[in-house]
Amino acid sequence: MAQNFENHTKIVPAFHYFVLPVLAINLGRSIYGVAHHFSGDTVISLLLAAALILLALYARMFALAVQDRVIRLEMRLRLRNLMAPDQHGRIAEFTVSQLVALRFASDAELPGLARKVLDEKLNDRKSIKKMIQNWQTDLLRA
Repeated sequence: MAQNFENHTKIVPAFHYFVLPVLAINLGRSIYGVAHHFSGDTVISLLLAAALILLALYARMFALAVQDRVIRLEMRLRLRNLMAPDQHGRIAEFTVSQLVALRFASDAELPGLARKVLDEKLNDRKSIKKMIQNWQTDLLRA
């Protein structure tokens, strides 16, 4: 199946449909335990359940932050290769969010789309992605 705006979001079934629900159930069970059988052990269980959820969420956020940094570097290199030399000074104007959205644009449309994003000061990832006509598949995402 070809990747496009409608299907490009990454769902990791083991994380989104198993790990997070199990951790949420554990948190709910721990809250119930504290509310109905208050003790040091139930409080510790609640704290541990909350810490596990935070651990899972932060691990995902950290991986996505590293991915965004790699995308920033990759896009700066692509733009340097594809934009006219007199436009290279503008590459530093892009935000990480703009570059992350633009990564799906084909090489043929990237220079024009990049110029439009900067000129019109577009920052919304969704609206930038929706402007892409020739989607470049990215299957190596966290």
